[in-house]
Amino acid sequence: MANSDPIRTLSANLKMSPVLTGLWQVADLERDGKLLNAENAALEMKKYFDAGLTTFDMADHYGSAEDIAGVFKTKYGRNKTQLFTKWVPTPGAVKKKQVREAVQKSLTRLQSEQIDLLQFHAWNYADPSWLDCLYWLQELKDEGLIANLGLTNFDTAHLLMAVTSGIKVITNQVCYSLLDQRASHQMTKVCLAHNIKLLAFGTVAGGFLTEKWLDKPEPVLNSSLTWSQMKYKRFIDAAGGWHKFQHVLRILSELSIKNNTSIANIASRYILDQPAVGGVIIGARLGKSEHIDGNKKLLSLTLDKESKDYIKQSLLTLNDIPGDCGDEYRKPPFLTASGDLSHHVETIPLPYPTQQGTDGRTKVLSGTTWEGLAGYSRAVRKGDRILVSGTTATHGSRLIGGNDPAAQTHFVIDKIEGAIQSLGGTLQEVVRTRIYIKNLSDWEIIARAHGERFKDIQPVNTMIKAELIGEEYLLEMEAEAIIATK
Repeated sequence: MANSDPIRTLSANLKMSPVLTGLWQVADLERDGKLLNAENAALEMKKYFDAGLTTFDMADHYGSAEDIAGVFKTKYGRNKTQLFTKWVPTPGAVKKKQVREAVQKSLTRLQSEQIDLLQFHAWNYADPSWLDCLYWLQELKDEGLIANLGLTNFDTAHLLMAVTSGIKVITNQVCYSLLDQRASHQMTKVCLAHNIKLLAFGTVAGGFLTEKWLDKPEPVLNSSLTWSQMKYKRFIDAAGGWHKFQHVLRILSELSIKNNTSIANIASRYILDQPAVGGVIIGARLGKSEHIDGNKKLLSLTLDKESKDYIKQSLLTLNDIPGDCGDEYRKPPFLTASGDLSHHVETIPLPYPTQQGTDGRTKVLSGTTWEGLAGYSRAVRKGDRILVSGTTATHGSRLIGGNDPAAQTHFVIDKIEGAIQSLGGTLQEVVRTRIYIKNLSDWEIIARAHGERFKDIQPVNTMIKAELIGEEYLLEMEAEAIIATK
């Protein structure tokens, strides 16, 4: 039986509509450089609010969405609306004061004293500054500027790393649709284990999962499409192409007739009923097109088991979207509107500073107290070789990953990757890893985490049970890479 409740509880101080109105298309509407009229756009938001769709999702970079939402909240929504936003910092080092400035900027734009849900995005996990940002955001949450913390586009390993490191997050916003089932696997298991809800975007694939595209010729992927359409056409291609997509669309059409509803509602309700999903986000083109009545009907729509099984079987004809949640923003294939990160970031800075030696070597220091105390580098490059010291789950004075061996392993590999990146290499160029483990009972968990990161690289590897220095560390790893000559 579907959850037809009009309100869902995310935390002790946050309830929301399970159908959220997404404001990312404000940026698309403003791509000619002309901002929407905030007063008029706020009136458009009010139409959704009056229909019981009280929750809105936006970000600091969605054009003037936060400003529009601030006008709406002050004039119409008051304390009966829920405004979710995101902070997507520029890649690279971030200072603590910048975190406060970013949160304060959103508060000012939203005309609010507290952000209902602040969702954080990280560009490069090999740069540990993303952890600093989360710890500082948690301090601002404790201060009262943020009511709840969430993540956006985090993969399973780093969601687990955040929560086992003491970051109290309640949501992870990810792409999750009939075309993209990545979140239905390990991500769902981790969310259920840690009481985290998924906020799913892309459930109508930029409008492709609608009657408009049924039995229609394949569109050309160019700037005549909206940004959302350009993005989700890439997902269709990755899922097997237009022919396979049309097969799924025809099945959804059958079910929409059976259930007296739209294809979009069938597609979104299926995702809304999945384990760990707290809500689905349906985009709104304020003042241009409305789907208020359809979104309202989605709240009460029920899909029977036969319909769900029919959909599930149809999905077996599609190709799996590669990687884990959020990978489309971090590694090829970049399933973004432009097909790369050019409209998101200019460059990805190196995680750690390097120092040039007198004998042709270049070294990297990651800033742990051990490096200075014992007189060693995190990594050294000489010629085409990069050697990485034994590395534990240490970031500054913090233990990352708590007592979870998988989370510690992933952070250790992140740190190794960051050192190699800083010296001009990539994780793909690693030829040797050695892992020293504290508890023999953890070997398989650690090996599986290593396998997740190195399955396509397959370096030489040795695992050894050892007495590690530091009771809190479950493993230590060293690595060697050989950089390909150009």
